[in-house]
Amino acid sequence: MSNLNNIEPKKVFQYFEEISSIPRGSKKEEKISNYLVNFAKDKGLEVIQDKALNVIIKKQASQGYETLPGIILQGHMDMVWEKNQETDFDFESQGIKLIAENDWISADKTTLGADNGIALAFCLALLDSEDIPHPYLEILITSDEETGMTGAKFLDGSLLNGKYLINIDTEEEGAFYVSCAGGLRFKVSIPFQTISIEKNNFFKIKIYGLTGGHSGADIIFQRANAIKTLGKVLKKLSFENTIYLVDLTGGSKENAIPREAEAVLYIENPDYVSLENTIKTINTQLRKAFYTTDPDIQVSIEKITANYYKTVLDKPSTKRLINTILLHPNGIDSLSSNIDNFVESSLNLGRIRLENKNMILESLIRSSQEHKLDYIAEELMALAEVSEGSFEAGARYPSWNYLETSKLREYMVSSFIDLFGKTPQIKAIHAGLECGILKYKLPDVDIISFGPDILNAHTPQEKLSISSTKKSWELLLKVLKDFKSII
Repeated sequence: MSNLNNIEPKKVFQYFEEISSIPRGSKKEEKISNYLVNFAKDKGLEVIQDKALNVIIKKQASQGYETLPGIILQGHMDMVWEKNQETDFDFESQGIKLIAENDWISADKTTLGADNGIALAFCLALLDSEDIPHPYLEILITSDEETGMTGAKFLDGSLLNGKYLINIDTEEEGAFYVSCAGGLRFKVSIPFQTISIEKNNFFKIKIYGLTGGHSGADIIFQRANAIKTLGKVLKKLSFENTIYLVDLTGGSKENAIPREAEAVLYIENPDYVSLENTIKTINTQLRKAFYTTDPDIQVSIEKITANYYKTVLDKPSTKRLINTILLHPNGIDSLSSNIDNFVESSLNLGRIRLENKNMILESLIRSSQEHKLDYIAEELMALAEVSEGSFEAGARYPSWNYLETSKLREYMVSSFIDLFGKTPQIKAIHAGLECGILKYKLPDVDIISFGPDILNAHTPQEKLSISSTKKSWELLLKVLKDFKSII
Protein backbone atom coordinates (compact mmCIF):
# COMPACT_ATOMS: atom_id res chain seq x y z
CA MET A 1 0.00 0.00 0.00
CA SER A 2 1.19 3.52 -0.81
CA ASN A 3 2.42 5.62 2.08
CA LEU A 4 1.77 8.92 0.30
CA ASN A 5 -1.49 8.48 -1.63
CA ASN A 6 -3.56 10.76 0.60
CA ILE A 7 -1.04 13.59 0.71
CA GLU A 8 -1.61 16.74 -1.35
CA PRO A 9 -0.63 17.50 -4.03
CA LYS A 10 -1.58 13.90 -4.78
CA LYS A 11 -0.15 13.59 -8.27
CA VAL A 12 3.19 15.06 -7.20
CA PHE A 13 3.57 12.60 -4.34
CA GLN A 14 2.28 9.75 -6.50
CA TYR A 15 5.18 10.29 -8.87
CA PHE A 16 7.64 10.92 -6.07
CA GLU A 17 6.76 7.52 -4.64
CA GLU A 18 6.96 5.90 -8.06
CA ILE A 19 10.43 7.20 -8.88
CA SER A 20 11.58 6.35 -5.35
CA SER A 21 11.04 2.69 -6.25
CA ILE A 22 13.59 3.00 -9.09
CA PRO A 23 17.33 2.81 -8.26
CA ARG A 24 18.92 6.06 -9.44
CA GLY A 25 22.26 6.66 -7.79
CA SER A 26 24.83 8.85 -9.51
CA LYS A 27 26.33 7.02 -12.48
CA LYS A 28 23.61 4.36 -12.04
CA GLU A 29 20.84 6.26 -13.85
CA GLU A 30 19.98 3.97 -16.78
CA LYS A 31 16.76 2.67 -15.19
CA ILE A 32 15.40 6.09 -14.23
CA SER A 33 16.44 7.61 -17.55
CA ASN A 34 14.64 4.85 -19.46
CA TYR A 35 11.61 5.24 -17.18
CA LEU A 36 11.38 8.91 -18.16
CA VAL A 37 11.67 8.07 -21.85
CA ASN A 38 8.96 5.41 -21.63
CA PHE A 39 6.73 7.76 -19.64
CA ALA A 40 6.98 10.39 -22.38
CA LYS A 41 6.31 7.88 -25.15
CA ASP A 42 3.25 6.54 -23.31
CA LYS A 43 1.90 10.09 -23.11
CA GLY A 44 2.60 10.76 -26.79
CA LEU A 45 5.17 13.44 -25.99
CA GLU A 46 8.33 14.25 -27.92
CA VAL A 47 11.35 12.90 -26.04
CA ILE A 48 15.13 12.95 -26.52
CA GLN A 49 17.63 10.81 -24.62
CA ASP A 50 21.33 11.51 -25.21
CA LYS A 51 24.42 9.39 -24.59
CA ALA A 52 24.86 10.89 -21.11
CA LEU A 53 21.31 9.69 -20.30
CA ASN A 54 19.95 13.24 -20.11
CA VAL A 55 16.26 13.31 -21.00
CA ILE A 56 14.38 16.17 -22.67
CA ILE A 57 10.58 15.95 -22.87
CA LYS A 58 8.60 18.54 -24.82
CA LYS A 59 4.94 19.42 -24.33
CA GLN A 60 3.05 21.84 -26.53
CA ALA A 61 1.47 24.96 -25.07
CA SER A 62 -2.09 25.02 -23.77
CA GLN A 63 -4.72 26.77 -25.86
CA GLY A 64 -4.22 30.52 -25.62
CA TYR A 65 -0.56 30.16 -24.61
CA GLU A 66 0.83 29.25 -28.04
CA THR A 67 2.50 32.59 -28.70
CA LEU A 68 4.32 32.79 -25.36
CA PRO A 69 8.04 32.01 -25.05
CA GLY A 70 8.79 28.50 -23.85
CA ILE A 71 9.83 27.54 -20.33
CA ILE A 72 12.47 24.95 -19.48
CA LEU A 73 11.86 23.15 -16.19
CA GLN A 74 15.03 21.46 -14.98
CA GLY A 75 16.16 19.01 -12.34
CA HIS A 76 18.56 16.08 -12.06
CA MET A 77 17.65 12.40 -12.00
CA ASP A 78 20.42 11.05 -9.75
CA MET A 79 20.50 10.93 -5.97
CA VAL A 80 23.18 10.38 -3.35
CA TRP A 81 23.18 6.86 -1.91
CA GLU A 82 23.96 6.96 1.82
CA LYS A 83 22.77 4.70 4.62
CA ASN A 84 23.48 4.13 8.29
CA GLN A 85 26.30 1.68 8.90
CA GLU A 86 24.02 -0.92 10.46
CA THR A 87 21.31 -0.61 7.79
CA ASP A 88 20.83 -3.69 5.60
CA PHE A 89 19.85 -2.12 2.29
CA ASP A 90 20.94 -2.58 -1.34
CA PHE A 91 20.42 0.66 -3.27
CA GLU A 92 20.99 -1.03 -6.62
CA SER A 93 18.14 -3.51 -6.23
CA GLN A 94 15.74 -1.98 -3.71
CA GLY A 95 13.48 1.04 -3.83
CA ILE A 96 13.64 3.73 -1.16
CA LYS A 97 11.27 3.02 1.74
CA LEU A 98 9.26 6.17 2.41
CA ILE A 99 7.93 7.31 5.78
CA ALA A 100 5.37 10.10 6.18
CA GLU A 101 5.14 11.59 9.67
CA ASN A 102 3.55 14.91 10.56
CA ASP A 103 4.86 17.44 8.00
CA TRP A 104 7.83 15.39 6.85
CA ILE A 105 8.65 12.63 4.42
CA SER A 106 11.83 10.70 5.12
CA ALA A 107 13.34 7.32 4.29
CA ASP A 108 13.99 4.29 6.47
CA LYS A 109 17.63 4.86 7.52
CA THR A 110 18.77 5.85 4.01
CA THR A 111 18.90 9.03 1.98
CA LEU A 112 15.47 10.04 0.72
CA GLY A 113 16.39 11.37 -2.70
CA ALA A 114 14.16 14.44 -2.47
CA ASP A 115 17.34 16.02 -3.80
CA ASN A 116 16.35 16.04 -6.60
CA GLY A 117 13.46 13.62 -6.90
CA ILE A 118 10.98 16.35 -6.06
CA ALA A 119 11.91 18.12 -9.32
CA LEU A 120 11.13 14.95 -11.26
CA ALA A 121 7.83 14.58 -9.42
CA PHE A 122 6.82 18.16 -10.24
CA CYS A 123 7.70 17.70 -13.90
CA LEU A 124 5.96 14.33 -14.27
CA ALA A 125 2.82 15.64 -12.59
CA LEU A 126 2.74 18.56 -15.03
CA LEU A 127 3.29 16.35 -18.04
CA ASP A 128 0.52 13.99 -16.90
CA SER A 129 -2.01 16.78 -16.41
CA GLU A 130 -4.53 18.03 -18.95
CA ASP A 131 -6.02 20.80 -16.82
CA ILE A 132 -2.95 22.87 -15.89
CA PRO A 133 -2.56 25.81 -18.31
CA HIS A 134 1.00 26.46 -19.41
CA PRO A 135 3.18 27.81 -22.22
CA TYR A 136 5.35 25.50 -24.32
CA LEU A 137 7.30 23.30 -21.89
CA GLU A 138 10.66 21.63 -22.18
CA ILE A 139 11.45 19.31 -19.30
CA LEU A 140 15.20 18.83 -18.90
CA ILE A 141 16.31 16.09 -16.52
CA THR A 142 20.08 15.81 -16.31
CA SER A 143 22.27 12.94 -15.16
CA ASP A 144 25.11 12.68 -12.65
CA GLU A 145 24.69 16.07 -11.01
CA GLU A 146 25.95 14.87 -7.66
CA THR A 147 29.37 13.58 -8.76
CA GLY A 148 30.47 15.98 -11.46
CA MET A 149 27.46 17.55 -13.24
CA THR A 150 28.38 15.30 -16.16
CA GLY A 151 24.96 15.43 -17.77
CA ALA A 152 24.85 19.22 -17.85
CA LYS A 153 28.37 19.33 -19.25
CA PHE A 154 27.45 16.87 -22.02
CA LEU A 155 24.16 18.56 -22.92
CA ASP A 156 23.67 19.86 -26.45
CA GLY A 157 22.10 23.26 -25.86
CA SER A 158 20.75 23.43 -29.42
CA LEU A 159 18.12 20.83 -28.45
CA LEU A 160 16.35 23.41 -26.29
CA ASN A 161 14.32 26.40 -27.48
CA GLY A 162 12.88 27.81 -24.24
CA LYS A 163 13.72 31.40 -23.27
CA TYR A 164 13.30 30.94 -19.51
CA LEU A 165 14.65 28.19 -17.27
CA ILE A 166 13.34 27.29 -13.83
CA ASN A 167 15.66 24.98 -11.92
CA ILE A 168 13.92 23.05 -9.12
CA ASP A 169 16.97 22.14 -7.04
CA THR A 170 16.90 24.73 -4.26
CA GLU A 171 16.30 23.20 -0.82
CA GLU A 172 14.91 26.28 0.89
CA GLU A 173 11.36 27.51 0.45
CA GLY A 174 11.10 31.26 -0.02
CA ALA A 175 14.60 31.56 -1.45
CA PHE A 176 15.26 32.22 -5.13
CA TYR A 177 18.80 31.56 -6.28
CA VAL A 178 20.02 33.79 -9.09
CA SER A 179 23.79 33.34 -9.27
CA CYS A 180 26.56 30.85 -8.62
CA ALA A 181 30.31 30.79 -8.81
CA GLY A 182 32.40 29.29 -11.55
CA GLY A 183 35.61 27.56 -10.63
CA LEU A 184 39.15 26.96 -11.81
CA ARG A 185 41.58 24.48 -10.29
CA PHE A 186 45.16 25.71 -10.29
CA LYS A 187 48.52 24.20 -9.42
CA VAL A 188 51.78 26.00 -8.68
CA SER A 189 55.03 23.98 -8.60
CA ILE A 190 58.19 25.40 -7.02
CA PRO A 191 61.45 23.44 -7.52
CA PHE A 192 63.98 22.99 -4.74
CA GLN A 193 67.48 21.67 -4.19
CA THR A 194 68.65 19.39 -1.39
CA ILE A 195 71.86 18.90 0.54
CA SER A 196 73.10 16.05 2.70
CA ILE A 197 72.96 16.29 6.47
CA GLU A 198 74.57 14.21 9.22
CA LYS A 199 73.25 15.59 12.50
CA ASN A 200 69.89 14.62 13.95
CA ASN A 201 68.28 17.94 14.88
CA PHE A 202 64.89 17.24 13.32
CA PHE A 203 61.57 18.65 14.52
CA LYS A 204 57.96 18.23 13.45
CA ILE A 205 55.69 21.28 13.44
CA LYS A 206 51.96 20.50 13.37
CA ILE A 207 48.97 22.77 12.83
CA TYR A 208 45.68 21.16 13.88
CA GLY A 209 42.31 21.73 15.52
CA LEU A 210 41.08 24.10 12.81
CA THR A 211 37.42 24.24 11.86
CA GLY A 212 37.88 23.85 8.10
CA GLY A 213 34.80 23.68 5.89
CA HIS A 214 33.63 24.00 2.30
CA SER A 215 35.83 26.35 0.33
CA GLY A 216 32.80 27.97 -1.28
CA ALA A 217 29.97 28.13 1.24
CA ASP A 218 32.25 28.64 4.26
CA ILE A 219 34.92 30.95 2.84
CA ILE A 220 32.92 34.00 3.96
CA PHE A 221 33.57 33.11 7.63
CA GLN A 222 37.30 33.76 7.11
CA ARG A 223 38.38 30.69 9.03
CA ALA A 224 42.04 29.86 9.47
CA ASN A 225 43.77 27.97 6.67
CA ALA A 226 46.21 25.39 8.07
CA ILE A 227 48.62 25.74 5.14
CA LYS A 228 48.81 29.53 5.37
CA THR A 229 49.12 29.27 9.15
CA LEU A 230 51.99 26.82 8.76
CA GLY A 231 53.74 29.27 6.43
CA LYS A 232 53.50 32.00 9.06
CA VAL A 233 54.82 29.69 11.79
CA LEU A 234 57.77 28.63 9.64
CA LYS A 235 58.59 32.25 8.84
CA LYS A 236 58.50 33.15 12.53
CA LEU A 237 60.83 30.26 13.38
CA SER A 238 63.22 31.28 10.60
CA PHE A 239 63.66 34.73 12.19
CA GLU A 240 65.09 33.19 15.34
CA ASN A 241 66.71 29.99 14.05
CA THR A 242 68.63 28.62 11.09
CA ILE A 243 66.10 26.17 9.65
CA TYR A 244 66.01 23.82 6.69
CA LEU A 245 62.80 22.32 5.35
CA VAL A 246 62.74 18.53 5.14
CA ASP A 247 59.11 17.69 4.44
CA LEU A 248 55.84 19.53 4.08
CA THR A 249 52.23 18.38 3.77
CA GLY A 250 48.77 19.81 4.37
CA GLY A 251 45.14 19.70 3.31
CA SER A 252 43.26 16.97 1.48
CA LYS A 253 41.54 18.56 -1.53
CA GLU A 254 41.23 21.89 -3.27
CA ASN A 255 37.59 22.51 -2.36
CA ALA A 256 38.03 22.05 1.40
CA ILE A 257 39.54 24.63 3.75
CA PRO A 258 42.53 22.71 5.17
CA ARG A 259 42.24 21.82 8.86
CA GLU A 260 45.71 20.34 9.35
CA ALA A 261 49.23 20.81 8.02
CA GLU A 262 52.70 19.83 9.17
CA ALA A 263 56.35 20.32 8.35
CA VAL A 264 59.56 18.56 9.27
CA LEU A 265 62.51 20.90 9.91
CA TYR A 266 66.20 20.57 10.49
CA ILE A 267 67.31 23.27 12.96
CA GLU A 268 70.95 24.18 13.49
CA ASN A 269 72.01 24.31 17.14
CA PRO A 270 68.46 24.29 18.50
CA ASP A 271 67.62 25.97 21.79
CA TYR A 272 64.75 23.76 23.00
CA VAL A 273 63.47 26.18 25.62
CA SER A 274 63.45 29.05 23.14
CA LEU A 275 61.63 26.92 20.55
CA GLU A 276 58.93 25.93 23.02
CA ASN A 277 58.49 29.53 24.13
CA THR A 278 58.15 30.67 20.53
CA ILE A 279 55.45 28.06 19.89
CA LYS A 280 53.61 29.13 23.06
CA THR A 281 53.66 32.73 21.88
CA ILE A 282 52.40 31.73 18.44
CA ASN A 283 49.56 29.71 19.99
CA THR A 284 48.49 32.68 22.08
CA GLN A 285 48.51 34.94 19.03
CA LEU A 286 46.56 32.47 16.88
CA ARG A 287 43.87 31.94 19.48
CA LYS A 288 43.38 35.68 19.76
CA ALA A 289 43.23 36.06 16.00
CA PHE A 290 40.79 33.16 15.42
CA TYR A 291 38.94 32.92 18.73
CA THR A 292 35.51 32.97 17.04
CA THR A 293 36.18 30.93 13.90
CA ASP A 294 38.81 28.44 15.11
CA PRO A 295 38.76 28.30 18.91
CA ASP A 296 40.68 25.00 19.01
CA ILE A 297 43.54 26.02 16.72
CA GLN A 298 46.82 24.57 17.94
CA VAL A 299 50.50 24.52 16.94
CA SER A 300 52.84 21.88 18.34
CA ILE A 301 56.55 21.13 18.07
CA GLU A 302 58.02 17.68 18.56
CA LYS A 303 61.61 16.46 18.49
CA ILE A 304 62.08 13.57 16.08
CA THR A 305 64.40 11.08 17.75
CA ALA A 306 64.78 8.54 14.95
CA ASN A 307 67.14 9.55 12.16
CA TYR A 308 64.84 9.12 9.17
CA TYR A 309 66.28 11.87 7.01
CA LYS A 310 69.57 12.07 5.13
CA THR A 311 68.89 15.19 3.04
CA VAL A 312 67.26 18.58 3.64
CA LEU A 313 66.31 21.49 1.41
CA ASP A 314 69.15 23.97 1.07
CA LYS A 315 68.85 27.47 2.54
CA PRO A 316 67.77 29.28 -0.67
CA SER A 317 65.12 26.63 -1.39
CA THR A 318 63.82 26.71 2.18
CA LYS A 319 63.50 30.49 2.11
CA ARG A 320 61.85 30.51 -1.33
CA LEU A 321 59.27 27.86 -0.41
CA ILE A 322 58.27 29.51 2.86
CA ASN A 323 57.92 32.89 1.15
CA THR A 324 55.82 31.32 -1.61
CA ILE A 325 53.38 29.93 0.95
CA LEU A 326 53.13 33.34 2.62
CA LEU A 327 52.58 35.16 -0.68
CA HIS A 328 50.08 32.67 -2.11
CA PRO A 329 46.63 34.36 -2.25
CA ASN A 330 43.95 32.81 -0.09
CA GLY A 331 40.44 33.61 1.08
CA ILE A 332 37.97 36.28 -0.04
CA ASP A 333 39.07 38.33 -3.02
CA SER A 334 35.92 40.44 -3.52
CA LEU A 335 32.30 40.78 -2.36
CA SER A 336 29.27 41.24 -4.59
CA SER A 337 27.96 44.76 -5.12
CA ASN A 338 24.47 43.37 -5.91
CA ILE A 339 23.82 40.80 -3.17
CA ASP A 340 24.53 41.54 0.49
CA ASN A 341 27.17 39.40 2.22
CA PHE A 342 27.82 37.34 -0.90
CA VAL A 343 31.37 36.43 -1.82
CA GLU A 344 31.93 37.22 -5.47
CA SER A 345 35.48 35.87 -5.82
CA SER A 346 37.78 33.79 -3.66
CA LEU A 347 40.67 31.40 -3.66
CA ASN A 348 41.30 28.42 -1.39
CA LEU A 349 44.80 27.03 -1.00
CA GLY A 350 43.66 23.48 -0.35
CA ARG A 351 46.65 21.13 -0.64
CA ILE A 352 50.43 21.27 -0.29
CA ARG A 353 53.11 18.59 -0.55
CA LEU A 354 56.70 17.94 -1.61
CA GLU A 355 56.99 15.71 -4.64
CA ASN A 356 59.81 14.99 -7.10
CA LYS A 357 61.88 17.94 -5.84
CA ASN A 358 58.97 20.34 -6.19
CA MET A 359 56.64 21.96 -3.70
CA ILE A 360 53.12 21.51 -5.10
CA LEU A 361 50.42 24.00 -4.10
CA GLU A 362 46.90 23.17 -5.30
CA SER A 363 44.06 25.64 -5.09
CA LEU A 364 40.52 26.30 -6.28
CA ILE A 365 39.59 29.74 -7.58
CA ARG A 366 35.88 30.65 -7.48
CA SER A 367 34.04 33.63 -8.91
CA SER A 368 30.60 34.52 -10.20
CA GLN A 369 32.42 36.80 -12.67
CA GLU A 370 34.28 34.83 -15.35
CA HIS A 371 36.94 37.49 -15.87
CA LYS A 372 37.85 37.45 -12.18
CA LEU A 373 38.74 33.77 -12.40
CA ASP A 374 41.35 34.85 -14.92
CA TYR A 375 42.54 37.79 -12.81
CA ILE A 376 43.26 35.57 -9.81
CA ALA A 377 44.87 32.95 -12.04
CA GLU A 378 47.19 35.65 -13.37
CA GLU A 379 48.27 36.45 -9.81
CA LEU A 380 49.19 32.80 -9.32
CA MET A 381 51.09 32.79 -12.61
CA ALA A 382 53.09 35.78 -11.40
CA LEU A 383 53.76 34.07 -8.06
CA ALA A 384 55.06 30.99 -9.87
CA GLU A 385 57.30 33.16 -12.02
CA VAL A 386 58.90 35.14 -9.18
CA SER A 387 59.34 31.91 -7.21
CA GLU A 388 61.21 30.33 -10.13
CA GLY A 389 58.46 27.77 -10.57
CA SER A 390 55.76 26.72 -13.00
CA PHE A 391 51.97 26.59 -13.05
CA GLU A 392 49.17 24.50 -14.49
CA ALA A 393 45.54 25.51 -14.95
CA GLY A 394 43.21 22.55 -14.43
CA ALA A 395 39.50 21.86 -14.74
CA ARG A 396 37.23 24.86 -15.15
CA TYR A 397 33.47 25.20 -14.84
CA PRO A 398 31.43 28.30 -15.72
CA SER A 399 29.74 30.82 -13.47
CA TRP A 400 26.15 32.03 -13.46
CA ASN A 401 26.36 35.79 -13.20
CA TYR A 402 23.72 37.88 -11.48
CA LEU A 403 21.52 39.75 -13.97
CA GLU A 404 20.66 43.26 -12.88
CA THR A 405 17.50 43.01 -14.99
CA SER A 406 15.67 39.68 -15.05
CA LYS A 407 12.03 39.40 -16.15
CA LEU A 408 11.85 35.89 -14.72
CA ARG A 409 13.16 36.95 -11.30
CA GLU A 410 10.77 39.91 -11.12
CA TYR A 411 7.85 37.72 -12.18
CA MET A 412 8.66 34.93 -9.71
CA VAL A 413 9.02 37.45 -6.87
CA SER A 414 5.69 39.12 -7.64
CA SER A 415 3.98 35.72 -7.95
CA PHE A 416 5.37 34.66 -4.58
CA ILE A 417 4.18 37.89 -2.94
CA ASP A 418 0.70 37.49 -4.47
CA LEU A 419 0.40 33.95 -3.13
CA PHE A 420 2.00 34.19 0.29
CA GLY A 421 1.99 37.88 1.21
CA LYS A 422 5.72 38.16 1.83
CA THR A 423 8.86 38.84 -0.17
CA PRO A 424 11.15 35.92 -1.01
CA GLN A 425 14.88 36.10 -0.45
CA ILE A 426 17.14 36.61 -3.45
CA LYS A 427 20.25 34.51 -2.94
CA ALA A 428 23.42 33.36 -4.61
CA ILE A 429 25.84 30.58 -3.78
CA HIS A 430 29.62 30.73 -3.87
CA ALA A 431 29.90 27.26 -5.38
CA GLY A 432 29.24 25.53 -8.68
CA LEU A 433 25.72 24.63 -9.79
CA GLU A 434 24.23 23.07 -12.90
CA CYS A 435 22.73 26.50 -13.58
CA GLY A 436 26.23 27.83 -14.28
CA ILE A 437 26.84 25.19 -16.92
CA LEU A 438 23.35 25.62 -18.36
CA LYS A 439 23.84 29.38 -18.59
CA TYR A 440 27.05 28.75 -20.53
CA LYS A 441 25.21 26.37 -22.86
CA LEU A 442 22.16 28.66 -23.13
CA PRO A 443 23.59 32.20 -22.84
CA ASP A 444 20.37 34.00 -23.79
CA VAL A 445 18.15 32.12 -21.34
CA ASP A 446 16.92 33.80 -18.14
CA ILE A 447 17.43 31.38 -15.20
CA ILE A 448 16.20 31.08 -11.63
CA SER A 449 16.24 28.28 -9.05
CA PHE A 450 13.67 27.48 -6.36
CA GLY A 451 12.28 24.51 -4.44
CA PRO A 452 10.70 23.25 -1.22
CA ASP A 453 12.36 22.77 2.16
CA ILE A 454 14.69 19.77 2.27
CA LEU A 455 16.75 19.15 5.39
CA ASN A 456 19.93 17.09 5.77
CA ALA A 457 20.33 16.26 2.08
CA HIS A 458 22.94 13.60 1.28
CA THR A 459 22.46 11.94 4.69
CA PRO A 460 20.13 9.24 6.07
CA GLN A 461 18.42 12.06 8.00
CA GLU A 462 17.22 13.73 4.78
CA LYS A 463 13.59 14.82 4.89
CA LEU A 464 11.15 16.75 2.71
CA SER A 465 8.53 19.16 4.04
CA ILE A 466 5.02 18.30 2.84
CA SER A 467 3.57 21.77 3.43
CA SER A 468 6.54 23.41 1.72
CA THR A 469 6.19 21.08 -1.26
CA LYS A 470 2.53 22.07 -1.55
CA LYS A 471 3.42 25.78 -1.50
CA SER A 472 6.20 25.34 -4.06
CA TRP A 473 3.81 23.43 -6.32
CA GLU A 474 1.19 26.18 -5.99
CA LEU A 475 3.82 28.75 -6.92
CA LEU A 476 4.88 26.81 -9.99
CA LEU A 477 1.26 26.43 -11.14
CA LYS A 478 0.64 30.17 -10.72
CA VAL A 479 3.83 31.01 -12.62
CA LEU A 480 2.74 28.80 -15.52
CA LYS A 481 -0.89 29.94 -15.52
CA ASP A 482 -0.13 33.67 -15.39
CA PHE A 483 2.93 33.54 -17.64
CA LYS A 484 1.31 35.91 -20.12
CA SER A 485 2.12 38.76 -17.73
CA ILE A 486 5.88 38.31 -18.19
CA ILE A 487 5.73 39.64 -21.74
